[in-house]
Amino acid sequence: MGGFEEFKSFREKMNGRILETGSINTRRFFSLDGAVYKDGALNTRTKELMGLVASTVLRCDDCISYHIIQCKSLGITRQEIMEALDVALIVGGSIVIPHLRRAVALIDELEERGAG
Repeated sequence: MGGFEEFKSFREKMNGRILETGSINTRRFFSLDGAVYKDGALNTRTKELMGLVASTVLRCDDCISYHIIQCKSLGITRQEIMEALDVALIVGGSIVIPHLRRAVALIDELEERGAG
């Protein structure tokens, strides 16, 4: 991972391109992805932590980064994130450890930038 700014810039640029060139189904999926994290019976904080756990178990570094950024923007603490990552470690096993390393590096970077 190249850091927060690089991740954010690339994600925004390429999401724009995908939405420009994708089909109606692509746009619908992106819309659904955004809508599912809104408050409902479960609040947004809980859903973001769930997304973080699922992304870690599936070993998607971009997804992990996205959910950590979202978690920090919602005021979720390092301790809460680390407990969620403990769940991911138990479910996913030792193969998720390299992804935990990158996750903690991003949390460190965000906290150094004053984003949590």
